[in-house]
Amino acid sequence: MTAIRPPLRTLAPLLLAGCLGSLRALADDAMQPTVDILNTAQTFLEQATRDQHSGRIDISLGRLDPRLRLAHCAQPLQASQPSGARLAGHTSVAVRCPDMADWTVYVTAEIKVFGPALVTARSLARGVALASADVNTVETELTNLGHGHLESLEEIQGMATLRALPAGTVLTPSMLKAPRIIRRGDRVTLVSSQGPVQVEMQGEAVNDGARGDRVRVRALSSQRVVEGWVVSASVVKVTL
Repeated sequence: MTAIRPPLRTLAPLLLAGCLGSLRALADDAMQPTVDILNTAQTFLEQATRDQHSGRIDISLGRLDPRLRLAHCAQPLQASQPSGARLAGHTSVAVRCPDMADWTVYVTAEIKVFGPALVTARSLARGVALASADVNTVETELTNLGHGHLESLEEIQGMATLRALPAGTVLTPSMLKAPRIIRRGDRVTLVSSQGPVQVEMQGEAVNDGARGDRVRVRALSSQRVVEGWVVSASVVKVTL
């Protein structure tokens, strides 16, 4: 029986298509998968944020250009950030191939940091002295709290609101102040210590002050005005 051979012009396109397919497969094998680059960036950021933040972390990586073609790296990929780079909000990671291919790709990322924060439990007027019933501890996104936040009840002890605050406000140090415990005209005790010797005298406050504030006091015995630091509602420490 004689085999029937297809014409050469019929075989040629088939052979060409097969060759092109093989070449394309070889070319794809020689390219670095973008998923490897993204995984390297993700792992790096997860480790770095764990070292810096104790709360929950959400990391969202930016997309790489689908047209990106990089030579396959024979060595494990390396990820890095400049010293002092942000590990919250918008940032980027350099992913590098350390072998002969020697390429670097920058992967953008958004990092959201969550943690416990004190939040007002009700609307508070200006000048309200805070108590534990005025706040709740709530898991909060902390990424964009540029003025910091408060976590413990000890941080609000003896503090008052600087302005009116609606319910649900995340408390920051800039929203609070120590209440004034000395008012202008109050009688206070001036205390000065030098070694084991302590001297006390009576005075009159010239201005208002909170605990730790520097205030002016007029000594009643000499009418001399001195400066000191508020220790309590009736005591000012001075250096004479």
